[in-house]
Amino acid sequence: MSWWINRQLRARSPQTRLAVVEKLANEGDVKSIEPLLRALKDKVADVRCVAARALVRFADRRAVPPLIEMLRDTVPLARISAAESLGKLADPVAIDKLVPLLRDQDPIARAVSARSLHRLGWRPNSDALKIQQILAIGNLNQLVTMGPEAMEPLLELMRYGPPNKQLAAVKTLGQIKDPRLVRTMTEALHMDTPAIRIAALETLQRIADPATYPDAVKLLDDSSPSVRSAAVEAVTRCDGKRAVPKLLLSLKDPSWEVRCAAAKALGFIGESSAVSGLCELIQDPDRDVREAVVTTLGQICDPRAITAVVTALLDVERTVRNLAQVTLKKINPEWEQTAPARAALPAVKWALSHPDYWVRHSATVLLEQFKIDASSLADELESPAADIIKPAPPHLALPFLADLLFDRDRELRVAAAEALGRLREKNASSILAAAARDADRAVQQAAEKALAALN
Repeated sequence: MSWWINRQLRARSPQTRLAVVEKLANEGDVKSIEPLLRALKDKVADVRCVAARALVRFADRRAVPPLIEMLRDTVPLARISAAESLGKLADPVAIDKLVPLLRDQDPIARAVSARSLHRLGWRPNSDALKIQQILAIGNLNQLVTMGPEAMEPLLELMRYGPPNKQLAAVKTLGQIKDPRLVRTMTEALHMDTPAIRIAALETLQRIADPATYPDAVKLLDDSSPSVRSAAVEAVTRCDGKRAVPKLLLSLKDPSWEVRCAAAKALGFIGESSAVSGLCELIQDPDRDVREAVVTTLGQICDPRAITAVVTALLDVERTVRNLAQVTLKKINPEWEQTAPARAALPAVKWALSHPDYWVRHSATVLLEQFKIDASSLADELESPAADIIKPAPPHLALPFLADLLFDRDRELRVAAAEALGRLREKNASSILAAAARDADRAVQQAAEKALAALN
């Protein structure tokens, strides 16, 4: 049969030659070694690769020299196959030839070479080789312990590596103490990938060097909302007071993420000139922004915010209402007796007619705090009492089902949504709307169906 195999290995069709090599690999006959060794020189890379992997099962040292020769193949997959097979054949002769592959242009070839060298018992005898090994494996965090010596290879990876490796390099560089770090992060701010710019901004935020402010502040106008949000935090730490005018503009950013970051930043700085802009966001459509705004107003503690924060007591979200109570007590423990609090009475009147039970309930509680009877509210506002709609009582099960809508158990959340739909409890509209944004699709569908039943 050897004459037939040799003939097939010289066939013009690559598929024929590949089929023969695969057949020899599956048979496991020692007589297959010689044909497989010849197949290592086939002009088609796929044939060479299959032959290289097949020779491993024979554990024959005759395969080592041609596999070492194959490490110089022009096709990356062939070099990878040869490196992997040499590691499995466990012949230390291959070590010196595998080491240069740690700097191969192909990242997979580098990684396979590093694994094979480890299998052969090789350990780097210099910091330079150790850095090459770590870079090849891809666990860049290990380079942090190498200190400044790792800067140059990481810089090279940051500038010329694939995007995912560039990002890993920037994150690793950010953990190394080196005088070049600020310059390096400033360079990363101009790279194309948004995630890289964010990583650089996070490092600059931690360094908090005012000298980096001019570069960081430019990214407040970045095309990516996530980058603008990170830039808000960076400029706040680098030179907070200087950043205030820009942060006030960021309160009007189209992205909720940026508005939220700007509100928190102004609270960190404690900037009283931001009160007016923050009060305008008290009715922001995003709950996280409203929470951040109310919290920040509590940090600034300016009485000018009382009227706006009182309206936050009527928010559809319980977390916002709770934060508003805390903020008002910080601003003035007796806020209920102040004129700015009374200035919010028109909003309270409006809330008494709100379709959401919890908003109406909050308005009623607020009137009790003001010591105002709902029936006399019209006189105080000089408007007809008939305009005030008495809140409709909720179903007795509403509080319990509302809690279950946010239970950790997905099945309970689904069941609660379905129950509220069957009860046609209109007071549950806001909480069902929140459940419709649940991470679980089944909960979303149940909440949407329940909302439809309320209409």
